[in-house]
Amino acid sequence: MTSTANPPKPRPKHLDLMKIRLPLPGWVSILHRVSGAGLFLFLPVLLKLLDMSLGQANSYETVVQAMSHWWVKVIMAGLIWAYLHHFCAGIRFLLLDMHKGITLPAARAGAAAVFWVSLPLTALVVWRLLF
Repeated sequence: MTSTANPPKPRPKHLDLMKIRLPLPGWVSILHRVSGAGLFLFLPVLLKLLDMSLGQANSYETVVQAMSHWWVKVIMAGLIWAYLHHFCAGIRFLLLDMHKGITLPAARAGAAAVFWVSLPLTALVVWRLLF
């Protein structure tokens, strides 16, 4: 017999994503996917820039001139962050696959470590390469 004293709560039909409080490991996971997709989508552009820079002298000058624009530097900084975040989060996920750091405090610390490592590394690499 089913009890009607405590009926189950109705599931929401439309989730309001702005009201959901996602924990830090969830943000790391989502940003890992977003950074991987961004790197994949920009790969043809980066390969074309590499091809042009290794070509003739005038195409190299074109790449250097394009890289001097502020918006290209912002895009490149974003791609550098995407690569470093994806790399650091990938190491974290490999450790999780080996059952290292799967407790809740360790998972939160590992997620925080991804940000604490990838953001300063991004600042260092961007400063050294783009300025």
